Amino acid sequence: MINTRLYLIIGTSLSLIPTFAYAQCVATQDCAALGYTEASCSGGSGVKCPFGNKWACFENEENICKKNGFTKSCTGTGYVGGEGQACGGKYAQCLCANGYEWQNGSCQFWNGENGNLYYCNGKVIGVKTSGMEFYVAMKDIGVFEWSDADSSCRNHSFCSGINGKLPTKNQLETIYNNKSSLNNLMLANTGNKLVEGFYWSASSERVCSCAGANPQGCTPDNPFTTCSYEYVVVNMANGSATTKNKSSSYNVRAVFNP
Repeated sequence: MINTRLYLIIGTSLSLIPTFAYAQCVATQDCAALGYTEASCSGGSGVKCPFGNKWACFENEENICKKNGFTKSCTGTGYVGGEGQACGGKYAQCLCANGYEWQNGSCQFWNGENGNLYYCNGKVIGVKTSGMEFYVAMKDIGVFEWSDADSSCRNHSFCSGINGKLPTKNQLETIYNNKSSLNNLMLANTGNKLVEGFYWSASSERVCSCAGANPQGCTPDNPFTTCSYEYVVVNMANGSATTKNKSSSYNVRAVFNP
């Protein structure tokens, strides 16, 4: 026996379909309303409106990436690649090489202090270690008598507005106490390590001796006593300090304060 209740339910359900379809779908021939808004598509990558001459274009990968900010190739001087995942071979931001920083949408020279390094136009020009208040030049200026050593340091331009100076005795002793760390930083940044020998300082000591007759109680204030100034050198081999005549020639390495 056929179940008439089942047929009744099915028949009722089918009879409602046209009503639902009519309520949800409204026919239109407006191309713009259907999403066809472009006059043409690059390379024909789109669909033409069947009711007119407008097109709905397909977005290519390059345009999609560009709209989402992936515009940087991250190549060239100062770059080491892109940050994060690439889109279409481009990045939203780049990773900059040592000596460069991300500024205004590109990797640009870093100038100034960055930890224990001091940069000028992207190049390390001085190093220091923790606790030091001055930077040490990356290379020796040369081997000079004291007067030439002093003038060479004062005339040495590390960067625009930054000139060097001959280190004091205390500064040279600080350099010796941190020699290993400083040498490592210098060698890692295209510099030269310190020579194991004497370096001129800007410090001097008064050295007196009795001349001619040697009266009893010879003192620096006695007219028979002659005094002169000798300049201090520090030996980077062992940290010892002594005085030398200014006409002697020794190593010279400048320092500077930013």
